[in-house]
Amino acid sequence: MNNKKNTIWLFDLDNTLHNASKAVFPAIANNMTRYIAQVLSKESGEVDMEHVNHLRTEYLRRYGATLKGMVIHHGVKEEEFLREAHRFDNLEQLLHLERGVARVLKTLPGKKILFTNAPQQYSKQVMRQLNLHRDFAGHISIETMRVHGKSHPKPSKAYLRKLLAQHGWLPRQCILVEDSVANLQAAKRIGLRTVMITGHGQHVVQKSVTASADITVKSVFQLARLFKHKI
Repeated sequence: MNNKKNTIWLFDLDNTLHNASKAVFPAIANNMTRYIAQVLSKESGEVDMEHVNHLRTEYLRRYGATLKGMVIHHGVKEEEFLREAHRFDNLEQLLHLERGVARVLKTLPGKKILFTNAPQQYSKQVMRQLNLHRDFAGHISIETMRVHGKSHPKPSKAYLRKLLAQHGWLPRQCILVEDSVANLQAAKRIGLRTVMITGHGQHVVQKSVTASADITVKSVFQLARLFKHKI
């Protein structure tokens, strides 16, 4: 884009703006496992924990969010699943903050939008704990990602197209900053620019990763320099 002030930054939250793999993701996985086991127990009276863990990861792989698989195949209520999956007594103790992230974000010209498959209450809490909430002009959580009344979390191309149309954004005006290959691939297919964050996950930089991202970096700390020269 010639005018970088018109750039729209779409930032993922977990494992992009902070390290969720260290404590938050294991806690969420435990919460999901417990909830899915409760649902299956009501359905059949029996619980096979291997099957429970398989469903949790398979629905994530197939739909982009375990939530969607549980709604489609088990009829759970979205708000109940999200509440139980993100139930914490000590969220602030699970977060691993990195000094200087806010300072980096302030150097990036354009508008910054949080774009996360996490629920609104959780993501607002995390952003406040990270002290990043003042740097973002918008907040898109999983509850609001809907097309024709149906849930369309990332990596939904249908929702991305709807989002662009709603705001009058051009695809090349937007930069998606993510740790998920599937989410980046979907964005790139409809013309968004893409940045892959690898430092907090278990990613191996291979063809599938590099093909989905215009740039691959370890953390957001590298964004300012790269935006100036490469993005």
